[in-house]
Amino acid sequence: MDFEQILKLIDHVSDSKLTSFQYEEEGLKMILECGQQQAVIVNQTAASAPAGTVSVMPLVETAAESMPEKTAEPSGNIVKSPLVGTFYAAPAEDADPFVNTGDTVKKGQVLAIVEAMKLMNEIESEFDGKVEEVYVKNGEAVEYGQPLFRIA
Repeated sequence: MDFEQILKLIDHVSDSKLTSFQYEEEGLKMILECGQQQAVIVNQTAASAPAGTVSVMPLVETAAESMPEKTAEPSGNIVKSPLVGTFYAAPAEDADPFVNTGDTVKKGQVLAIVEAMKLMNEIESEFDGKVEEVYVKNGEAVEYGQPLFRIA
């Protein structure tokens, strides 16, 4: 299974109602899980249960907690991470970053690197414009689809 097929599989499982998916093929084993968070509640004084009993109950969110606050949408184009890995703003530890906030960039220009499985993947701008925001710090872990830059 190649990398693009894995990304498509992740998208399809994320969009479905599956809570668990397992795939195994010639040395590749993949387990994808999603579901409700659970809270652990320890009953210390319950008369009907022995001391130290642990109950696991689904964590229930109210509608107000689960709905993000509506804020003004930032103007510009968002460059998102095409894969899971580690974000690097510069080509080496002692080098200057590829881009900084306020820099003008052209389509195809390298903005950063995301390291995944010991491979350095250059993240190129999909847009011409000015770097308005950098959402990730050097060395941070990034997820697939996570915003990295805003270019206006």
